[in-house]
Amino acid sequence: PGAWAARRIDAWAHTARHPLFWVGAREMGGVSIGLTAWAFMTGVAMVKSGMSLTEAVLMSLLVFAGSAQLAAIPLIAAGAPLWVVLATAFCVNLRFVVSSLHLRDYFMFMPRRQRLTLGFFTGDVTYVLFTRRFARPAETERQRRAQLAYLWGGNSCNWVFWQSLSMLGIFLGAALPA
Repeated sequence: PGAWAARRIDAWAHTARHPLFWVGAREMGGVSIGLTAWAFMTGVAMVKSGMSLTEAVLMSLLVFAGSAQLAAIPLIAAGAPLWVVLATAFCVNLRFVVSSLHLRDYFMFMPRRQRLTLGFFTGDVTYVLFTRRFARPAETERQRRAQLAYLWGGNSCNWVFWQSLSMLGIFLGAALPA
């Protein structure tokens, strides 16, 4: 486990040192103002719907999809069956299937587990920014590394902004009266 973690940290550090990582983060940061309002509102909505702090925090961390969270919250609050909640979240997130199919040619060189991880962290806006900057998949290893660094830069910025403001919404929403 220690060697695996060391390799993951080293790989992450290698990606974060690439100049396009910071270009992706900066470009995502420019549009994150709107996302932070969405994240804050989602955090508040979770706790005000009756979810515990633990449930809301776990949902924010494990369901990295604001639209699916907002669609699921009233269903959970109403006591809908789990299959209805999951089917709703699945339908709301079908757009990610389309973007994943489009990104397939860009990242098929990666092992499946890495592609799944990348897919989990790639959101609507990071996808749009990425495909606007890179109209075609890379042809060389150097180009692949640059594309991956850019996408991880945007994804990292998106994740930090979303989680920070979602957590603020969760804890502030729990502390303030209705």
